[in-house]
Amino acid sequence: MKPEPITQKIVLDDGREITMETGVLAKQADGSAVIRMGNTMLLATVVSNKEINPETDFFPLTVDYREKFSASGKFPGGFFKREGRPSSEEILVMRLVDRVLRPTFPKDYRAETQVMISLLSYDENVQPDALAGLAASAAISVSDIPFDGPIGEVRVIRKEGEWMINPGINDIEQADIDLMVGGTYDSVTMVEGQMQEVSEEEMLEAIEVAHQAIKKLVEAQKEFASKVEKAVVKRDYDKPEDDPELFEKVYNEVYDKIYAIAKEGTNKQERKEKFDAVKEALLESFDEEFLEEKGKLIKAYFDEVKKKAVRDLILNEGIRLDGRKTTEIRPIWTEVDYLPSVHGSAIFTRGETQALATVTLGTSMDVNIIDGVSFQDEERFYLHYNFPPFSTGEARPIRGTSRREIGHGHLAQRALEPMVPKDTPYTIRVVSDILESNGSSSMATVCAGSMALMDAGIQIKKQVAGIAMGLIHDEESGKYAVLSDILGDEDHLGDMDFKVAGTADGITACQMDIKIKNLDREILMKALYQAKEGRMHILNKMNETIAEPRTDVKEFVPKIEKIEIPKDFIGAVIGKGGKDIQQLQEETETVIVITEEGDNGVVEIMGKSREQIQKAIDIIRSIAFEPEVGEVYEGKVTSIKDFGAFIEIGRGTEGLLHISEIDWKRTNNVADKLKVGQVVQVKLIGKEPNGKLRLSRKILLPKPEGYIEPKRTERRPGGHKSNRGNGRRRYDNRNDDRNKQ
Repeated sequence: MKPEPITQKIVLDDGREITMETGVLAKQADGSAVIRMGNTMLLATVVSNKEINPETDFFPLTVDYREKFSASGKFPGGFFKREGRPSSEEILVMRLVDRVLRPTFPKDYRAETQVMISLLSYDENVQPDALAGLAASAAISVSDIPFDGPIGEVRVIRKEGEWMINPGINDIEQADIDLMVGGTYDSVTMVEGQMQEVSEEEMLEAIEVAHQAIKKLVEAQKEFASKVEKAVVKRDYDKPEDDPELFEKVYNEVYDKIYAIAKEGTNKQERKEKFDAVKEALLESFDEEFLEEKGKLIKAYFDEVKKKAVRDLILNEGIRLDGRKTTEIRPIWTEVDYLPSVHGSAIFTRGETQALATVTLGTSMDVNIIDGVSFQDEERFYLHYNFPPFSTGEARPIRGTSRREIGHGHLAQRALEPMVPKDTPYTIRVVSDILESNGSSSMATVCAGSMALMDAGIQIKKQVAGIAMGLIHDEESGKYAVLSDILGDEDHLGDMDFKVAGTADGITACQMDIKIKNLDREILMKALYQAKEGRMHILNKMNETIAEPRTDVKEFVPKIEKIEIPKDFIGAVIGKGGKDIQQLQEETETVIVITEEGDNGVVEIMGKSREQIQKAIDIIRSIAFEPEVGEVYEGKVTSIKDFGAFIEIGRGTEGLLHISEIDWKRTNNVADKLKVGQVVQVKLIGKEPNGKLRLSRKILLPKPEGYIEPKRTERRPGGHKSNRGNGRRRYDNRNDDRNKQ
């Protein structure tokens, strides 16, 4: 017998409903919930081990999100017809959920925890990524796992000036602001999205609209959890060892030393060596037996004291680890056209962070095909981000592309994409290789990518730059400092990582993670405006190297032109078995790709010579030729008859130039006026019902002065013709008083 489900409804402001259900599916998990909106359904489960490994000194949380192809009635692509490793789109959803959930578990919780979210049913009007965070939170809320939630996560867009929560894909595509926002009832903890050059005030308004919706989700989850018996009392767990006396000893021993080193303003490597020396001296001050028992705790306390000393230095004296002021940007140097054989390249170096970006241009055959359950597309512009271990001076195994690399690349791609013209004929791939890293490598990727696109001759609308902002906030004193262009250590030791990218006129992308509760609106606004100042400074530095795109792609780069032809002519261009198009490609030394779009065929012609490309275009246009009455054409005489000449005005398209339309003067012999092979200009003056074309040459010639139109031949009663005018056109010649026929 089916168990009785426990349910809870959420009604959005526009009347749409979200339903939460538990108690039916996956009952052996610590918590499970089914979320439904429209016909989109997700199952979320959570399991957290009750036994904790004493050696674990971090929170081992795994968030997994998978889309079942059966959810939309599709078969998985590829040779093996089953779901395999997660797609980039699934990984991006995992990151969105993880970043909101992780801060809401107790800081001393160390149990292995796994959250799994599955898309079971898909409705194209309801995007599942906006519901994944709610599903995960609901599953945890109805469990006995310690949790400082619930959390909520929503998508907010602005379409035609109106705000929408969790819209369908069609609305998203028409929006000028598209943000994913996550948080608790009291504060926002995660923001990520893309915008069309919006202001700081508009972005903040979007966040506030989303937070109001999040509050509604949180309240509903609390009521939902109150109906589940095991969720009322959370489980006890083993907490990490704590020794206040030992902490005080470590604090007294190293605080001043760390503070002094932090104040020196040294580089990353030198600073690390000095911090490590202090740690080694601390450990050597204890005997081996004590270290055997308490060594791990001593190291943890050292890191805690180090964090406090660095934060105190910034709050008390406004001095950062590398000696900068809070608003100061690290030194920047840039270079373009660094790599001689690539289509476009740029180096962007800011302090100890360096990105080398390359651009490769291709045809529609090079598009990035996305064939998922909830999203199918062909990306004509895409960006890949690589973070090799040598960039941080490490040697470690490389096991494929990491989730972090996918996330950072996606953010940089969204920052640049609004500035790439929709009508660019190229498929564009940008690759960013991080060669050095000490904070904000994703924003260095945005800067390097923007300059590389300009170097490649892509006519991007404006230069794009990015900057990462940080925050140091002391809840007890209320002191805070917003940091521009943060270091890696400042990200780790700080309370916020806020990446903002955009042009001189507005924001195009952002990503924010906040570690503290109740972030004040004033602080967030200060961070946004300080980011704008930093972005303008970086843009000015970039513009000193390259301020406008090159007028054309580089000489050795294949050129591409796109034209449209009627769909009915695609077969004629390709020819039987592809013979004609292959011959055309060989003749013009080009690569030709034809795709259907509606009633048209879109033809891409790629070649190294614009002259050869134009030759191919001319031939294709002549094949896909649709003559229009009133248009003037340049044609070749193909044959001569007694009654006129046939003129080829397009490949395989001929019209009749009647003897009476050759010249204003009477023509007695066509061969006296025209020769086979002769090129003449003619005008299309009519189309017969049977498709035959009527041409005129004389209409393009000056009409003789005094020319008299011949009178039309009329039939007399009885069927006899009138000889009025003899059917001949006349003109007056002032030098000869005779009328010449």
